[in-house]
Amino acid sequence: RDKLRAGTTTVAQVAAAETLHAKYLGVIWATLTGTDGGEPLTAVRAAWAKASDKDAPALAATVAGWQGKLWKPAAVGSYRSLTQRVPVDPPGDAKAKAGAAAFRAAFPSVVCFPQVVPNDEVVSLKMFHREDAELDRLFLDDAAKKSLDDLWRDHRFVSRQPEAENAYLPQFIGFVTQDQPKEVLALFEAMRPEFQRRAEDFAADLEAAAPKQMARLLAFAAEAYRRPLTPREAAELPKLYAAIRQKGAAPDEALRSVLARVLVSPAFLFRVENAPPGKVAGLVSDHELATRLSYFLWSSGPDAELRTLAAAGKLRDPATVEAQARRMIADPRVRSLAVEFGTQWLHVRDFASFNEKNEAAFPSFTPELRKAMDEEGVRLFEDLFQADRPVTGLLDADHTFLNELLAKHYGVPGVVGPQWRHVEGVRKFGRGGVLGLGSVQSKQAAASRTSPTLRGNWVVETLLGERLPRPPADVPKFPEGGDADKLSVRQLTERHSADPSCAVCHVRVDPYGLAFEGFDAVGRRRDKDIHGLAIDARATLRDGTTFDGLDGLKKHLLTAKKPVVVRLFCKKLLGYALGRSVALSDTALLDEMVAALEKADGRVTAAVAALVRSPQFRGVRGGDFDDTE
Repeated sequence: RDKLRAGTTTVAQVAAAETLHAKYLGVIWATLTGTDGGEPLTAVRAAWAKASDKDAPALAATVAGWQGKLWKPAAVGSYRSLTQRVPVDPPGDAKAKAGAAAFRAAFPSVVCFPQVVPNDEVVSLKMFHREDAELDRLFLDDAAKKSLDDLWRDHRFVSRQPEAENAYLPQFIGFVTQDQPKEVLALFEAMRPEFQRRAEDFAADLEAAAPKQMARLLAFAAEAYRRPLTPREAAELPKLYAAIRQKGAAPDEALRSVLARVLVSPAFLFRVENAPPGKVAGLVSDHELATRLSYFLWSSGPDAELRTLAAAGKLRDPATVEAQARRMIADPRVRSLAVEFGTQWLHVRDFASFNEKNEAAFPSFTPELRKAMDEEGVRLFEDLFQADRPVTGLLDADHTFLNELLAKHYGVPGVVGPQWRHVEGVRKFGRGGVLGLGSVQSKQAAASRTSPTLRGNWVVETLLGERLPRPPADVPKFPEGGDADKLSVRQLTERHSADPSCAVCHVRVDPYGLAFEGFDAVGRRRDKDIHGLAIDARATLRDGTTFDGLDGLKKHLLTAKKPVVVRLFCKKLLGYALGRSVALSDTALLDEMVAALEKADGRVTAAVAALVRSPQFRGVRGGDFDDTE
């Protein structure tokens, strides 16, 4: 109010900042700053003009109170919904009525009634009734009004409203004309021809729409199959529709049956590619390449632009494929890549369903918190691709994505509200990158305590790509009870790994896991463990390298292990894109992806571009290829 009065902002700017509807906010502003209308607006304006922040609830209550006085429920027995409300004028002269009307114009009781279908459809004359006049007037522009009208027209068609209302009419007449004068019966009987005509016209519309619906269904089938229909397919689907109609089925029933046929087709259920004859590899078709690209980046079928390029034979050009990959990465649908590749690589996919924690020890580890942790990981990878960040940012990023719930769990101040936001400067709170993800720290821990072995094994296998043997069947259990309750997790781990049968693996993984000891089993920072013992996060690798805590681990990975981490990222991305294990024959492509990253300051899209231009991504083995030879 004060900024608008001073002219330092505009209604549109306020609406954008406060996520309000600009058109309706303009109506409210004009109403509260106006002078016409009289009571009750005069009193509301006076209170608003001098109100402070603390007066806002009382002012809103005043408006709500007048809304309750200036409307009343519609008369019982009307065919309209019982939730409908009608205006009520206060006692007084024309000025009082004008004031009430002005108030109602700015503060309607509701802008769209929640129930538009009568309670008792069996004896209702009207199947649907629109109650969106206030919504139209106060909120919608011309385009939105047209869209709403189109939706109502579609709704009439799908619900078959004219046919249904014609069927309702006899029952309605039978109920409402009981014990009524003959004139009432004659009134409704006179409606029969009009209702019958509307039903017949609708039946004609339904039949006339069938060819258009079949054409759209054929277009949908091509989208579902991710390629143009073969002549046989294009002929069989209309033939199936005609056969079902001949058996007496309605048009919509026949269309549903044909749609079901499309959705159970192997061409929809499987990604089928045609290999060239012989043993020599060849390029996949443009449509097959469009499918590869869309399932790699979006986990879904090709969009209209990809299909258009494929139909024109332009997608096989490596430069075009790269351009499309960059376009698709900028699209919000790349979130699927973050989920299916990113979180799956880190072994935290669907972390929201992970509930393997001691509820008594960690009551704050709620489904809402797990969902927030899950979302953080997805947004981290989404940002990696869409902001084209360096791959090393997965380790040394000084930002993350938080809402208030997750920020409080992490101890990050200044984040208020449920909305997600990009937060910089989180390294000092132990966050940033994949090592700082609460989902990773929680998943790689036991139910009631941390586990340097699990966390270290995760680093060695997930970030460094080393394969470790599974623990032997007779491996001793982790010490529990007795004096073990007085020892830190580090001391327990060291005692356990002192066993010769365990040491060979533990010496490789435990030091990496000990660097995480500054975080408890649900990913919270800590200075002391559950026994009150001071945290010791120092680590010494088997080659003598030492570092302290998560910051030390990050520095080690970014210096001594950077080539390993970057190459492993490329390898994982390549395997995901190709949908197969990376083979020795892919070594040259991995070298090319790594070189592309080095040339582009590590920015991730350089690796993606090299991948989608490659023969591996664009080609397919010959149909007679024998990998046993």
